[in-house]
Amino acid sequence: MNRDFWRRHKRKVYVSLGLCGGGYLLYKFYDAYSKRISELERQLADEQENDELLKAQMQMHFENIQRIANTMTLPHAMLYLSSRVSEELDLLHLTERLIKGKGQPNSLTPSEKLELWDRLKILSFTRMVLSIWAMTAISLYIRIQVNILGRHLYIDTAQDLGGFQPKDGEPMDRSDEQLFLASADFLSSQRIPTLISNMQAATTEVLRGKQLRDIFNSSVLDETIMHILNTFMSNERHHHWVDYLMPEAGSRVTKLDQLMGETRAVLSSSEFGNILEMSLKKVVEGLMEDMTLQFGVGVGGDGSLGVPLAKLIPRVAQISPLLLEEPSRNKFTHIIQNIPQVELFFTLLYTNIQFMSEEAIIDHLSS
Repeated sequence: MNRDFWRRHKRKVYVSLGLCGGGYLLYKFYDAYSKRISELERQLADEQENDELLKAQMQMHFENIQRIANTMTLPHAMLYLSSRVSEELDLLHLTERLIKGKGQPNSLTPSEKLELWDRLKILSFTRMVLSIWAMTAISLYIRIQVNILGRHLYIDTAQDLGGFQPKDGEPMDRSDEQLFLASADFLSSQRIPTLISNMQAATTEVLRGKQLRDIFNSSVLDETIMHILNTFMSNERHHHWVDYLMPEAGSRVTKLDQLMGETRAVLSSSEFGNILEMSLKKVVEGLMEDMTLQFGVGVGGDGSLGVPLAKLIPRVAQISPLLLEEPSRNKFTHIIQNIPQVELFFTLLYTNIQFMSEEAIIDHLSS
């Protein structure tokens, strides 16, 4: 009976067993596939978690870098710059001679007195406008430095979290870091005489027709300062500010050269040129507000208000220390930092790993 049953139903049994076996294999395949999908989902979740962690840490690191620039790097650079400007553009000898001539009328001839006033006029405006330009340029340069350095240091440490691998795997050397930051003093230590000479030439050109009796209000003063700045900028070659702020590119391609090359590439960009120009205008606007409040320079647009240039010159001579004051008390460095376009520029510089292409950096290094 069993034999008959088997003979009659063996085909169905084989088919059923085949279906069961196939179902089992499909189940095993689906189970393995599901586990693989779950594993991939977990990996993706881990990667997203790491990505969010990296973003949060990058934001925190970026904010710390800005604080370092404002509380450590910039104060040192400003103090050095202030001392160099005071040393190279000391006006005391001129004012003392004029005061002496006022107390002793016969000690100076009219032509000598006029010559002293003319020199004081040129040097006072030179010192003020140079302080505006140098303070603005160094403030921006140092923030470029610390953002580039901070980004490189962050890349080195972020590899431990499995974030990303830079093309240049060479880690940051402490001596390279120190030498890179020390370049912030290049303008003050090496280029101040050249900057003074060129700024004085621009000032002389703009003030040549200005007489001591001419009336200056804030509008005229604003126009005069911007005219000197524009003349200074236009008398130089394209992107000339780079040569004031940092030494020539090195011939070797070390980590330090890479940092310097990337900085030079940023400074040479049209974006930085726009940021520099915008910052200078904002600083001059802030200065006009201060001079109106502190020194009583009239704001009449028709020239009916204001003071004679002879009375304005001593006030202009007092402006440089305010412009180069310690950053925590310096209104003008705060003005620069709070310009929205400046904030965006440095955010992009810090977060964009390829802000400057490798080819551009190499070109700058080899030029």
